[in-house]
Parts: sequence; C-alpha cells; structure tokens
Amino acid sequence: MDDKPRNLRTLLADAKDTSELMVDLAYAAVYFGDPEMVEEVRDLEASMTELVAAMRSLAVLGVRHPREAQAMGSVLQVISAIERIGNDAVNIARIVSHRLGIPNHLVVELSDAEEVSHRVVVGTESGMAHRTLNDLELPVHTGMRIMAIRRSDGWSTDVDGDTILVPGDVLFLEGPPAGISALRELAGAAEWESPSDEDDGPMVDELDRAIDLLIEMKNVSETAVGLAYSALVLRDRGLAAEVRHLEGRLDEMHDRLETWVLRAAAANTDPSPLRGLLHLAAASEDIGDQASQMVMLVETGEDIHPVLGVALADADEVVLSVEVADGCEASGATLADLQLDVAPGYNVLAIKRGEVYRHRPRGSDALGSGDVVIASGPDEGRERFAQIFGWRLLADEETGENEFAAL
Repeated sequence: MDDKPRNLRTLLADAKDTSELMVDLAYAAVYFGDPEMVEEVRDLEASMTELVAAMRSLAVLGVRHPREAQAMGSVLQVISAIERIGNDAVNIARIVSHRLGIPNHLVVELSDAEEVSHRVVVGTESGMAHRTLNDLELPVHTGMRIMAIRRSDGWSTDVDGDTILVPGDVLFLEGPPAGISALRELAGAAEWESPSDEDDGPMVDELDRAIDLLIEMKNVSETAVGLAYSALVLRDRGLAAEVRHLEGRLDEMHDRLETWVLRAAAANTDPSPLRGLLHLAAASEDIGDQASQMVMLVETGEDIHPVLGVALADADEVVLSVEVADGCEASGATLADLQLDVAPGYNVLAIKRGEVYRHRPRGSDALGSGDVVIASGPDEGRERFAQIFGWRLLADEETGENEFAAL
C-alpha cells in the first residue's frame, strides 16, 4: 500500500509514525487483553528493524565530508531514540503475550482515559465498505480517527480523506472510548463490552495509588515524546527544557510506584498480577528517557541536520506552533469550545503564556491573545488550524517549514 521512495527523509517519517503506532497498539493490547494486537506490534517491530537498518546505512553513506559528520550524528541519535521507543512498545505488549499479570482495575482505568486505541475489521456488508474516509466522517460521528490500515499487501500509515475502505481492511484508530460501540456497529463487527474490575476483589490503598500513578506516567511519557518532536522541528529550547522536566518527573514517579507496588504485594496473597505494573512503569519511564535524548540536541545547540525537520514535517502528524491573534476565533475561547481534536483533528501539546509552558492543557483552559499554541495533527488540517487562530498558512513544500500571514 505504501510506495513512497525510500530515502532518508521518508524513512525517518515512516519510522516516527511506526513507533507511535506501536506504542498505541501495545497499550491497546493491554486494554483489550488481545493477543492479535500483540501480533500486530510484532509485525511492526519487524518493519521497524528494516527501517532502522536502512536509515543507518543511508546516514553513513550521506556523510561526504568530515564537517558533515556532527550534523548526521544528530540523525543517528534520533534514529536510536525512535528504535528504543519501538522496543518499549514491544515490552508493553509482552505483558499480554507473556501473561505477566495486570490488575483488571488498571484496565478499567485505561478505559476511562480521554483516548484509547482500537482495532476493527471492515465487514463485507458493513457501512464502511467501498466508501472514502471523507464520506464516512468518522471523527465527527464516532470521535475515532484512523491511524493506520493493514491490508494483505501491507501497512499504510499515510491515510487521507480520499482513502477508500474495502472489506477485510484492518483499521487502527484512536479516540474516546464512548465512540467504540458506534464504530464497531458501522464496521459490522461484534458488539463490544467495556472491561470490568469485578474479579480484582478489594483494592489496597497502595495499589490504587500505584495504578493512578501509572496512568499519569503513560500520559506524561506520551506528552514528552510529542513535545520532543516539536522541539526538534521548532528548534525551541524552552520546549526542550520542558521535556527534560517531564523526564525527571517520570523518574520520580517510577521510584514511588515501585515502592507502592511492593507494599501492595505484601498485602496480597498472590502478587503475580502486579508484575505487569512494574513492567509497564519501566517502559513508560524509558519512553520519557528517549524523548529526553532527542531534545539534548536542541539544548546543547548541536548542529541538527535539516533532514530531521523536513522528515518530521512529512510524518502523518505535523507540528505547528501558532500565536493567538487579536479578535480571532480562538481568542477568549476554551479548548473545549474549539474542538480542535474533531476538526481540524489537532491535539494541543502545550500552551505557552509568556515564558511559561502548560503541557497537557485541559478543555476548560481558555486562550488569550498572544498565547502560543503548540499542536500536532494531520497535514491536511494545517490550513484550517491556522485560520482558527487568525492566520493564513504559507507552507514551503521543499523545506517543510510553515509561515503565517495575517488574514
């Protein structure tokens, strides 16, 4: 399905998309207790291995003069971080494949998250078959958006509104848990039941606290990665410092979680269901570590190869940083009012007000003139995103850089 030319730019974009999809599917495997999801992660691991080998070869061949070595070293550092994030996803999926044990209470907590990943097969007689994604308007009707499609001829993460779905397509989506039932009905799939924690028995205080902390670690690690890519694209040292701060928080949370899990184990006759908690915490912490490794390039002022910015701009989700203009649609509105996650499909990573960054802003947060919004989303939504904040987007297709002109 994916016939992009195999140069370093496109390989980097594919590797970024693949690693993010692996993490999403790994958490989904835990959420659904689904061995088939684990197999999908393993298939992507094989693809990632090929991508990494090809990228390293091209990076070495691309150095024609000693002065180019340092800049290409930045590319190799990002490649290594992306590979490690993919490995962390495999480790998360092993909680299911190796039956390491995970309390049902955690699964229920995951189901209460703002967004979850889901996997569904398009049925022969479904309402999705032989229709374009533009026609279906899944984000509007279900809140779910497609991250990737797998067919018999391979994977595609380059999904746009003109993509036509056919029976047998395996869709990988992300969105609110409340949209899963409507999605499955549209796809012609069996009815889905949300997880229950009835079999967990009474939860000790330490385990309750550990699970809450683990959910926070998941959210913080994913935020750190998103901000790290943003810092690389924007060459923003403030964002890089924020990523380092989040990485420190993850280390501290991991230490606390280990203590609480050990206390919970002492109070349980069977501590085996707790092994998965430690496994999941270690993976989340390492994802944050890899985000930190990427932003070191920005913090230290190292020569960053231009292919990184272009490749990350080529990825399925592009990063935009835009100031809220006076009198625009966004000025005075809350994030919930704007519904950026529905149309144009952007996820706000951070809001900068003065010199202070607020990461993972809530829907109740209101925007004011002069605020800087940093968000990631689909390439096709860039123009609409800019308009909401009072700007006209001028995108340079050669360099991947974006400029904004007043409306």
